[in-house]
Amino acid sequence: MLDATHQNEGSRAVQDNGTEVTAAGIARLAGVGRAAVSNWRRRHADFPKPVGGTETSPSFALTDVEEWLRDQGKLGEVPLRERVWQQLAGHPEGPVPALVHAGCVLLLIHDRPTVWLELSAGSDERLAALLPAALDQVIAPRFGAVTRDRAVNTPTGPELLPSAPLLRGAAELAAGLGARQTYEFLLGRHLDANPRQYTLTPGDLAALMADLAGPARTALDPACGTGALLRALAPRPDQELYGQDSAPELAALAGLRLALHTKAAVRTAARDTLREDAYQPLRADAVLCHPPFNERNWGHDELAYDARWEYGFPARTESELAWVQHALARLKDGGTAVLLMPPAAASRRSGRRIRADLLRRGALRAVIALPVGAAPPYNIPLHLWVLRRPDKPPAQPELLLADTGALAADGRGGLDWGAVRSAVLDAWRPFEHTGTAEERPGLSRSVPVIELLDDDVDLAPARHLPPPAPGGGTEQLAAVREHFGQTLRLTADLTPVAVDEGPSSRRPLITVGELARAGALVMRTGGNGAPARVPVLTDHDVLAGTAPSGTLPEGDEEPVLVEAGDVVVPVIGGGSIARVVDDATAGAALGRNLTVLRPDPTALDPWFLAGFLRGTANNRQASSYASTATRLDVRRLQVPRLPLDQQRRYGERFRALAEFEDALRRAGRLGEQLVRGMYDGLTDGTVAPD
Repeated sequence: MLDATHQNEGSRAVQDNGTEVTAAGIARLAGVGRAAVSNWRRRHADFPKPVGGTETSPSFALTDVEEWLRDQGKLGEVPLRERVWQQLAGHPEGPVPALVHAGCVLLLIHDRPTVWLELSAGSDERLAALLPAALDQVIAPRFGAVTRDRAVNTPTGPELLPSAPLLRGAAELAAGLGARQTYEFLLGRHLDANPRQYTLTPGDLAALMADLAGPARTALDPACGTGALLRALAPRPDQELYGQDSAPELAALAGLRLALHTKAAVRTAARDTLREDAYQPLRADAVLCHPPFNERNWGHDELAYDARWEYGFPARTESELAWVQHALARLKDGGTAVLLMPPAAASRRSGRRIRADLLRRGALRAVIALPVGAAPPYNIPLHLWVLRRPDKPPAQPELLLADTGALAADGRGGLDWGAVRSAVLDAWRPFEHTGTAEERPGLSRSVPVIELLDDDVDLAPARHLPPPAPGGGTEQLAAVREHFGQTLRLTADLTPVAVDEGPSSRRPLITVGELARAGALVMRTGGNGAPARVPVLTDHDVLAGTAPSGTLPEGDEEPVLVEAGDVVVPVIGGGSIARVVDDATAGAALGRNLTVLRPDPTALDPWFLAGFLRGTANNRQASSYASTATRLDVRRLQVPRLPLDQQRRYGERFRALAEFEDALRRAGRLGEQLVRGMYDGLTDGTVAPD
């Protein structure tokens, strides 16, 4: 923990450097919704005045807010994670320079912890003055000699001084989490808070691309972003990782992330890759890339005679084929490149000559269609292209085509990445070793290149794969029909019976907030990070009644795990929904925009609680309205004051309604499956019209 002297110095520096916090940040500090912060501003004349921002999104001095919250008894002690995050988010130079400063110091703590302890013992001014020399001792060995391209450079003392409170807080956080985990937490929070500024590669997709590329001692990502693809590679002795990005801030963040994650030599450069390649002599074992899509200003006019265009000069509309050839140019003979591509790149007529030459010379090895939602933009099924720099022309080249679109999860809950990964690697690995693969109807096929060299050279996998095997088609449809009939009969049996009119007398009510203060329930909100591969219950899962299917940004933030009997309530969207967690859902992490209520079973019946929370009038009086969304203040929801035995009577009826609702959902899904199967069967000939 920081001693009192440093805490006071830190508080003064926060005031001096003008760290600001938005209404959303205040809500996080106090553990309430944004609506509560708006109410405080209206009801309390002494609430701190805005010091920045805009009229619709004002910002406030962090220290003034903390002081007011403590005076009001609404804040005991700011959690360390939240304090550090607010210092970063409100940094006077912006969050990205603050992240770079924090990353440099965390790298120093990671590599030379005793040096940090010596430097941090004095004042902020002393710390800022001495840090640059110490940082040079870790930055130079990890990122190489200073060049105009190097993305991570040592900050100066004057640049570091406003960051001193943040750096001390980050160091304290690293003492518990570790330096790497602390940086992942801060970077993850920043990316999550600014989703429109960055095009991210999801972790599961990055892992699949790394698996396709295989082991690599030297690897390059020419559009590295935040370093997700290079980070997914398996570590190897004497490994070298190269990244380049046109955005200097992304190249710096990626370099620090990789240096904290691995012992490899890391080189990241900040320049436009196609126009100013920083690694012209490089011949890497692997290239991984998620390039920008549909760029018109990629350098077409300046690069007409560039030596990288071995397979043809890309048209102005074919920027992705420029990235493909750049990747091949940076590979050693036999090296592998894996690129995420828009589906149009496989079939646009303007690119057919380059595609044909890639096929003839054996450079393009596989085109894999991913399910919708695999990566941004989430509304189209993106492709993976696997390429290999040919060391000798193949005699009879073949191309592996695979389509995993049918493996998308049902409902709105995301992808079954385990099934996608297994299907892709099961097709790729035998093809990689033998140059051919067994046909799997509807999923994958190894196609002789000669079959693809027509006028269009259309490489869209779905156009070349045979339909799924018809065996059992009509039997399967019959089974679906039978299941549908059973579900309809169950739904009829579960239909609520007519009831007598209830008493009109008003019952005394109590709010959820009052129940929480009385200890009858515990209220928690969803987090912003979780360890890898933790199933996450999302707001879509709650609304659709499906199993946990989401993911949170990877980090070591402790997730909120739901338990059987918990009541989960979405806070965005204005719907009257509350879900009681069952044994199958228990153990999942709570997603964003969700609140979980954990009732004391000796005081509250969970089904009674969930049922009354779903009342339309109850939700209406507890909701606030913005221009684009409705937000629910869960604390304001009300339930009647009833003895436990009466609660259970209501709970039994609410549970029966929930079972009826689940049966309706199942019937709807089965009906859609039956209709889709009949259309497919009639059109592909597996079902006769009579």
